[in-house]
Amino acid sequence: MKPVRTRFAPSPTGFLHVGGIRTALFAWLVARQQGGQFILRFEDTDKKREVAGAREHLVQSLRELGLTYDEGPDIGGPYAPYVQSERLDSYQKYARQLVEAGRAYADPYTPEEVQGFREAAQRAKQPFLYRNSRPENPPEWDGSQPLRFKSEPKAYAWHDAVMGDLSTGPEVIDDFILIKSDGYPTYNFAHIVDDAEMQISHVMRGQEFLASTPNYLNLYEALGLERPVLATMPHIMAENGNKKLSKRDGAKDVLDYIRDGYLPEALVNFIASLGWNDGTEQELFTTQELIEKFSLDHVQRSGARFDEKRLEWMNGAYIRQLALDTLYDKVRGFWPASAEAYDDDYKLRVLGLAQERLKFFSELPMLTEFFFTDLPINSELISGNKQLKKLDTAEIRSLLEQAQVSLTESDFSVPDITERLNLLLEATGQKPGILFSLIRIATTQAPASPALADTLAVLGKDRSLARLNAQLAALS
Repeated sequence: MKPVRTRFAPSPTGFLHVGGIRTALFAWLVARQQGGQFILRFEDTDKKREVAGAREHLVQSLRELGLTYDEGPDIGGPYAPYVQSERLDSYQKYARQLVEAGRAYADPYTPEEVQGFREAAQRAKQPFLYRNSRPENPPEWDGSQPLRFKSEPKAYAWHDAVMGDLSTGPEVIDDFILIKSDGYPTYNFAHIVDDAEMQISHVMRGQEFLASTPNYLNLYEALGLERPVLATMPHIMAENGNKKLSKRDGAKDVLDYIRDGYLPEALVNFIASLGWNDGTEQELFTTQELIEKFSLDHVQRSGARFDEKRLEWMNGAYIRQLALDTLYDKVRGFWPASAEAYDDDYKLRVLGLAQERLKFFSELPMLTEFFFTDLPINSELISGNKQLKKLDTAEIRSLLEQAQVSLTESDFSVPDITERLNLLLEATGQKPGILFSLIRIATTQAPASPALADTLAVLGKDRSLARLNAQLAALS
C-alpha cells in the first residue's frame, strides 16, 4: 500500500479559526492512525493577501493544540521547500510539460476582453466558459501573459471519502489559469504539483473546492498523475445554522480560545466532533481515543453547527477531570489581581470550590473575586431577586440577624455550618432559596457562588461575620 501522507496547506492570510483547524485535525488524525506523515505547507502565491505574522501564528496554533507535523517550512523534510513561493521552478517545469503536450497556452486577452466574453454569455443566457473563447492561434508563452490550461471536457465519476460517489458532466470543465502574469501559480495548479511531488496520499479540503474538483481531475490526467484520496469537509455553520461560519461572522482565532483558558485537549475533542462521531453516544474523547477511532467514512456530509455553549460545557468537563494541583498550575496567570496577597494554600481551597463551576480559565476572576476582596454592597442583588424582592426590610434584617447569631457560635467547619444553616431553616420556616440566597448575597456580593457552607468555611468566620454586619448596616 502507498504510505499515508496527509497535509495541511493554509494560506498565510490571517488567523486560523475552527474551520481550518478541523481540516488540519482530520488530516493529522488520519496520518497518526495509519503511522504516516503529516505535512505543513504554506500556500503563499497570492502575495497581495498575505498578512505579516500569519505564518508564525499558524505554526503556533498547530503547536498549541498538539498537532505536531513531521515536515514543514521550519523543520524541513525530504520534499523541501514547503513554501509555494520558494517552489516556482517546479511549477515552471510542469507548465512547460503542459505547453509541450499542447495542454496549455498563453492567454492573449486583456481583463476587459475577458469581461466582454462574460457579458456576452450573460446576454445569451448561457453559463460563461472561457474555453468557448479560446484563441485559435495563441502567442508563444513567454511568461509575461497568464498561462491557461487547455481542458478536454468530459464526464467524470469519482469517489470522495466523505461525500461518497460523485459525478459531473463535461459542461463544468473549463480552461483555468495555471500561471499568472506575475509568474506565480494559481492555487488550482500549485497544489496539484506540490501534492504530487510531496507524495501526498490524502487531500482534505473544504466544501468550497468541490465544484473545482472536475477541473482538477482533468489536470491530473493531463499531467499523467495518480489522483490521491479526495475527502471534502462539509461546512461548519454559524450558531444559527443558516450560513457558513466565517471570520466576518465573528469566528474566533483559535489562539483566542487558548488565551481565554480553554484546554487544548478539549478544543481538539470539540473540533473533532464538528461533523464526526464514532457511531456511539460518547462525547468526551482523549486525543489517543480520537486517533484510534477516527475514520473519514464517519464524517457527516451535511454542515456541522458551531455551538460555543457546547464547547464551554466540554471544556468544563475536562477542567473537572483535572487533579486540583494540575489545575492550579494551569490557572496561574488567570487569578484576579487581588489574589496576589494570598498564599497558595488559600488559593487552592478557593480553586477547589470554583473548579465545579469553571468553564474556562478567564472566568476565574469573576467567580472568585469575592474570596480575596470585600466587594461593595450591591442592593440590586436582593431587589432583583424574584423571591427576595418580596420580603420587606424588616424581614430581611431579621433573617440576617438570626444567621449572624448562629454563625457567631460556629467553629466554621463545613459540617457545623451546614447543621446550623439547616436549623435556621427550621427556626425561620423559610425555604433554602430565600434564606440561603440572602446569606450568600450578604457574604459574597456576587450573583452566584459555590455551595454556601463551603464558601463560608473558606471565607472564614471573621470575614463572613463582618460582611453580614456590612449588609445589615446597609439596610439601615
